[in-house]
Amino acid sequence: MSHAEFTAAVAGYELPAEFAWLLNELFTEVLDGRNEALTDGVERVLGRAPKDFSAYATETAGTGIWSD
Repeated sequence: MSHAEFTAAVAGYELPAEFAWLLNELFTEVLDGRNEALTDGVERVLGRAPKDFSAYATETAGTGIWSD
């Protein structure tokens, strides 16, 4: 699906302008390919290697913070 086809499809659903803008922003700016390469940003900011999400979730769940 081309960007023009996507934009037309979104317009056809009569979504609020802000939501349509957000979808357009995501597909033209955020998901345009510039963010597909891994970098060392997390390590530079945190001063440690990044964690795998499953390791983070397991560790955090173990603290009980997500319990009712």
